Amino acid sequence: MSAHVDRPSTPTQAWVELERGNARFVSGRHEHPNQDVERRHSLAAAQKPFALVFGCGDSRVAAEIIFDQGLGDLFVVRTAGHVIDPGVLGSIEFGVEVLEIPLVVILGHDSCGAVGATMSAVEHGVLPGGYIRDIVERVTPSVLTAHRKGLTTPDEIEAEHVRQTIRLLVERSSFVGQRVGDGRLAVVGATYALDEGRAQLVEAIGDLDWDIEPE
Repeated sequence: MSAHVDRPSTPTQAWVELERGNARFVSGRHEHPNQDVERRHSLAAAQKPFALVFGCGDSRVAAEIIFDQGLGDLFVVRTAGHVIDPGVLGSIEFGVEVLEIPLVVILGHDSCGAVGATMSAVEHGVLPGGYIRDIVERVTPSVLTAHRKGLTTPDEIEAEHVRQTIRLLVERSSFVGQRVGDGRLAVVGATYALDEGRAQLVEAIGDLDWDIEPE
């Protein structure tokens, strides 16, 4: 197993590393880095992940796998439909403020059950019961915004939900907003195609050098 010697320390370096890992995953050339005994031992006292991924809890979208990363590389937060609540905000703030992670990725995907349930609720005016209702209520603003923009397909609406999640995070968290403002952090949104396996950039807030291409 290969190991990443140098931890990416800037938003651009972190995003390029994720792009390279996803390209390996798509092509089937996984390296499975940082998953050996030595790596496990080296992380026992502390962690220093280079990216934070806030994504949907869907079992088909495991960040460490689709970005071909290993132990200690990613700080991962997941909820159904990547909906933001106080626990999510606290977890993300811990990652960027305490662990000094330079990149936050909002990761959505096609065929998202939470988005599909919200589209149905908006169309028919019937909310689900239990705490599933809470998820639908949190996704509803994204669906309504998408409709106002003339977006109608599930993939278009999911991409809009990713964009709205980025903006909500930056607006709600002063820690995130300050670090984006001073160039220490970027927040990017991506959508993941379940069949193809590719994570596609949707939007970015913060300083990224787009002249750097993945290998």
